[in-house]
Amino acid sequence: MISSFKIIPRAKGSTLGPDSPMRAPYGLEIIENCVTCPHREDRLFCNLPPAGVERLATITSASTYPKGATLFVEGQSARGVFILCSGRVKLSTSSIDGRTLIVRISEPGEVLGLPATVTGKPYELSAEVVEPTQANFIPRADFLKFLRENGEVSLRVAQQLGETYHAAVAEMRSIGLSHSAAEKLARFLLEYCASHGNGSPEIRAKLTLTHEEIGQLIGASRETVSRLFATFKKKQILQVKGSTLIVSNKAGLESLTGT
Repeated sequence: MISSFKIIPRAKGSTLGPDSPMRAPYGLEIIENCVTCPHREDRLFCNLPPAGVERLATITSASTYPKGATLFVEGQSARGVFILCSGRVKLSTSSIDGRTLIVRISEPGEVLGLPATVTGKPYELSAEVVEPTQANFIPRADFLKFLRENGEVSLRVAQQLGETYHAAVAEMRSIGLSHSAAEKLARFLLEYCASHGNGSPEIRAKLTLTHEEIGQLIGASRETVSRLFATFKKKQILQVKGSTLIVSNKAGLESLTGT
């Protein structure tokens, strides 16, 4: 079941201008219209010619979701796509015995549910909100019509599907060809810091994933991940302060991957 809270229209007398961002619970900044989105030009799918963006705005329903909300479930009939405007969503698959593998953590700008919506098959993954998120929904029929009418949009969809494929292959290579759980965790941390970290010589990154979620990403148990973090800390490779990951010895991490 999908849980969300809809955007509430501004009250009369509001001091916000027509293009000002709106604030929702959790301090989330709401993007009310694709046309005025300040991030549009930086995102593959949304960076469209003016006519395409205006058309996109007419078929999009904006909603915000709290942490833990579910956008769609593996095996559910595809209802449409969700454009991730802000926040993060984890995409996962589960086995009959309850084991879960997180395929990836989606970042703002991605279109979620894209393969199933295009092919008409059930969603192949489950999408769960990791942090307060805005995800704008487009029904399947409207989305397919939008693709048929706009060749540029179809090209952007093909590009994202290609990027998703390459990311999946890289993930399978990392998990399948790693020789140990330590190597898998080291690879994950290096890739995570490359996209989320900053600072030199120490790398700092906000790590909001739990040890269990990291284990689901690399195919290891929570206990194994916790033990490896303790080992890496003892070897002075990294430390964790609150939600901040500090990598003080990048070369030490790289040595665990054989690079």
